[in-house]
Amino acid sequence: MATMNPSKANDRPVVDRAKDTAAHIADQAKDTAHHVVDKAKDLASTAGDRLEGMANSAEKRADSAIHSVGSGMEHLGGTIRDKGPRDGVLASATKHVASTLESGGQYLQEEGLSDMARDLTNVIKRNPLPALFVGIGIGFLIAQATSRR
Repeated sequence: MATMNPSKANDRPVVDRAKDTAAHIADQAKDTAHHVVDKAKDLASTAGDRLEGMANSAEKRADSAIHSVGSGMEHLGGTIRDKGPRDGVLASATKHVASTLESGGQYLQEEGLSDMARDLTNVIKRNPLPALFVGIGIGFLIAQATSRR
């Protein structure tokens, strides 16, 4: 007669319950991980949207400031033209300065920051060596201005 060991008979349901519990915990961990990933994606998206908004706002403020400078330059050019001498060599120089200020002011008013950056890039591409020397010169001047003496 085979006698059943009562402890072995009771072990089987415990093992099955442990497996079920482990599977349930694994499912919960998976769900929690998905929830955390989704939350992180949402936060990253929100942060990206905020940064984009801040960048657009900063660009608009910079464009507005550049537009104001351009308007001031154009106005100054007109004032110089109106108040300057009417004839002679000095009149010619005054008219040239006024025209340069007015055209520069119009350029600043019409072009945005991104258009100005594109124009600068094109100038550097067409004139790489002079641009390099200008960059070196500006770097030298900044170094001299910031060094302690």
